[in-house]
Amino acid sequence: MRRRRTAESDESEVNMTPMLDIVFIMLIFFIVTASFAKESGIDVNRPDAQTAERKEQGNILVAITSSGQIWIDKRQVDPRALRANIERLKAENPKASVVIQADKDSKNGLLVQVMDAAKLAKIENVSIAATEDN
Repeated sequence: MRRRRTAESDESEVNMTPMLDIVFIMLIFFIVTASFAKESGIDVNRPDAQTAERKEQGNILVAITSSGQIWIDKRQVDPRALRANIERLKAENPKASVVIQADKDSKNGLLVQVMDAAKLAKIENVSIAATEDN
């Protein structure tokens, strides 16, 4: 009798290994397929516009501060290296567009420089970010 009870108790245990494997595979799947929010790396005071529209697609964000700094992917970029950085980001996402987040007190010359660098990097869709005027 005693042997029979130990055999039954061994058979009644649930094997957790397959469940852990499935959970691990699901975790990897969600990490790989997750889309992360991109930020330019600095907050700018964008101008107001009545025709502002929200864009939800993956974009290359370029920020221009009022002091004349240019930021991409949370790091400051030299204006001479701007085109190379945009080309690198375009190689990662060929369908990306450029969104320029220029501070309303920034210089127009830097805005034109960023737009030229995007066009030279063969990006057709270049937008300027603004906040909705209510």
